[in-house]
Amino acid sequence: MPRTDPGTLVAGPLGHMPAYGSAHLSVLALTVVAALGLVIWARTARPELVDRSLRVAGWILLANSVLWTVWGFLPWSWNIDESLPLHYSDALRFIVPLALITRAPWAIAVTYFWGLTLNMQSVLTPDVNYYVWIPLEFTEYWFAHISGVLAPIVLTWGLGYRPTWRGYGIAYAATVAWAGIAITGNALTGANYGYLNRAPSGPSILDVMGPWPQYLLVEAMAIAVVWALMTWPWTALDARRGTPAIEPGALLRRRLQDEPGPGPRATDGPMVSRAGRS
Repeated sequence: MPRTDPGTLVAGPLGHMPAYGSAHLSVLALTVVAALGLVIWARTARPELVDRSLRVAGWILLANSVLWTVWGFLPWSWNIDESLPLHYSDALRFIVPLALITRAPWAIAVTYFWGLTLNMQSVLTPDVNYYVWIPLEFTEYWFAHISGVLAPIVLTWGLGYRPTWRGYGIAYAATVAWAGIAITGNALTGANYGYLNRAPSGPSILDVMGPWPQYLLVEAMAIAVVWALMTWPWTALDARRGTPAIEPGALLRRRLQDEPGPGPRATDGPMVSRAGRS
């Protein structure tokens, strides 16, 4: 593959997308605009429309995830280092649609923590290589990773779903469990899923955490601290306002947009129905 301008999609003989080239910066700008627009839409549009639209989006994302996973196993695109769905972002491809379709508390909690931290690393410091068809692979990479950012933003700031400390614990346990799966896959294949065996070749936050395997321990502690900081403001705010849990011992609490200040909330029929469906 010929070398092209570093500002375009491809740079280098292997078809590597440079970080902070024109394509990357354009995607980042689009993500910011989309996030703001979707939160405003979720807060102002009719609840029935928002609910239906997000479920349809979830089904589209789920279908796309299945097809993209199958694509990776086809002879012309098979690559032992990339085709197995063992990256955290690969798992998130399926968890995000489940969160949008079912509103399952565990899926929303994992989407919130993974989407805005682990997945965000792939957005801010992408390590993208193209192997078969550049337009498709570029689109799929950003479609998956941007949806992993937008979904938790809409669910949290648009629809009012907020993590509890139990949700924090479940998400962290899921992270450790998936690390075990990815490490096993790496041991069997010699790959580097989840960047658990070595840091990515391009710049990333792992570069400041020391060499392997030290950075695994530092990363685990950093995730615990950052996620705690992502949980505490919500739990403190919800305790002050008396925001109800979705269910006893819930992973999430939910505050609706028209909910008054501290104290019990007087709901009307449609809003009770909306909360019930969730």
